[in-house]
Amino acid sequence: MADALKDAGNKAFQAKDYDKAIELFSQGLEIDPTNHVLWSNRSAAKAGKRQWAAALEDAEQCIKVNPTWAKGYARKGAALHGEHRYDEAIAAYEAGLKVEDSPALRKGLKEVVDAKQRNDGADAFSLGKIFANPNLFGKLAANPRTAKHLADPAFAAKLRAFQQNPKLAETALQSDPRMIDVFGALMGIDIQGFAREEGSDELPPGVQRSEPAQPQAAASASSSAPPPPPQPKQEEPAKEEDVEMAEPDEDAEAKKEAGEEKAKGAAAYKARNLDAAIAHFQKAWDVYPKDITFLTNLAAAYFEKGEYDKCIETCETAVEQGREIHADYKMIAKAYGRIGSAHQRKGDLPTAIKFFQKSLTEHRTPDILEKLRAAEREQSEHARLAYLDPEKATAAREEGNALFKSGDFAGAVKAYTEAIKRDPQDPRGYNNRANAYTKLAALPEALKDAEQAIKVDPTFVKAYVRKSHVLFAMRDYTKAIETVQRAADVDEEKKHTREIQEQMMKCQQALFSQREGESEEETLQRAMRDPEIAQIMGDPIMQSILQQAQGDPAALQDHMKNPTVRQNIMKLINAGIIKTRN
Repeated sequence: MADALKDAGNKAFQAKDYDKAIELFSQGLEIDPTNHVLWSNRSAAKAGKRQWAAALEDAEQCIKVNPTWAKGYARKGAALHGEHRYDEAIAAYEAGLKVEDSPALRKGLKEVVDAKQRNDGADAFSLGKIFANPNLFGKLAANPRTAKHLADPAFAAKLRAFQQNPKLAETALQSDPRMIDVFGALMGIDIQGFAREEGSDELPPGVQRSEPAQPQAAASASSSAPPPPPQPKQEEPAKEEDVEMAEPDEDAEAKKEAGEEKAKGAAAYKARNLDAAIAHFQKAWDVYPKDITFLTNLAAAYFEKGEYDKCIETCETAVEQGREIHADYKMIAKAYGRIGSAHQRKGDLPTAIKFFQKSLTEHRTPDILEKLRAAEREQSEHARLAYLDPEKATAAREEGNALFKSGDFAGAVKAYTEAIKRDPQDPRGYNNRANAYTKLAALPEALKDAEQAIKVDPTFVKAYVRKSHVLFAMRDYTKAIETVQRAADVDEEKKHTREIQEQMMKCQQALFSQREGESEEETLQRAMRDPEIAQIMGDPIMQSILQQAQGDPAALQDHMKNPTVRQNIMKLINAGIIKTRN
């Protein structure tokens, strides 16, 4: 019954159905807990699920049940390798080699040594640990195979050099066959015995050959006596062999199967069947955990499904496994980028920005760069919106007014700036700051603030008046007049009539003083340097209106009823091209 369960478990394992295999092997162990093969096979199935601790427990139980079965040591070594416990894994494989020279053990030993060297550059097992033994020469002298080598002073000196620098032994192992004997003696195994041809009668050092004593007479007469009649060959009892579970298929088959699952997952993803896509991508990784593309695809499916935490967890696994198998840095970058996108969807912009930056560190791509910039803009906008507070804006503006009255114009600018940040839709902050900038003679900044106040609220009369004052300070009297005239148009309730008229008179007086003594030709030349005036004078309609006004001045009043014509005529009046009587 236990053997039947073992066979069924083997089939489930070969089909990569590790859960089913574990269940079947467990049922078999309930029936026969002394079956070391079942312990070994269940360890392999758990290793297939990357449950290294559980796999190690089963492997150790396998060795406990049958310490002479080398496969148990291979299982233990594989489980310890999976947990990155490299030194213990090496020791497990070494112990197995002492039991049996198995290709699986030698392959596993090489893989774990390579992994250890990749991770920390350590070669303590292969060289440093062996040659660090203080009783090195004592061991070699006690071994008949190596004692003869010590008779060579040059070889002995070479061994002392290896004690000082074990790395020198790497090349010597390939060039000097005697080093094989040295390693075997120091490791306590007959390495050359592994390479003996089948049928060789050579024995390891220290083992005596015992031959049955035969009478000399029988030996001498054997040549003349007729050969005895052939005895019927007795069949040896069939040796009961353990039905061992086959080792996992070669990478090529696993890779092919994983590729097929990936293709199915991609098709399901395109069809928006995300659950099926997730199942296929997960199986692809389970079958061939050496290509993190399966994990990044799985994460993409989780992302589209809105399961952002699973997406992040999967991508983190992709990065971790990718580092271990030395995956392409572009794939690592993709995993980091997807983590950033998931955090962005969750609203965690600082973390999203961090992972976008990590992605760009691995591999710089335009799409991740744009995502980073978009996240930074979004974070900045969130911070700006979170900072809005109309009540605090009012308090800051009042503080600026107090500083302005005390003559601290720079302090007033700072307070008004805070008011604008707290409430950028209030034109008063811009208008007041423009006044403070004017006092500091920062006229371009003042003009910009006045125009922004008008943009925020086109009916805010004080902003037009402020702009006119700034233009007056810049000696652009024509535009100052045009702006204050616009203020008069906007002031429908006539609350600012007096202020507007005073500013108008002030601008006109300055304009007349500027043009005093100017001839009509000079006036025309100056005015035509203004692009707006030049455009008006070049307009055929305006040319017709001006020609008509020369013969009939009253007709000009009729044309002034058109807002556009009125605006153009006022510009010409302010430029001095059309003269008016006071």
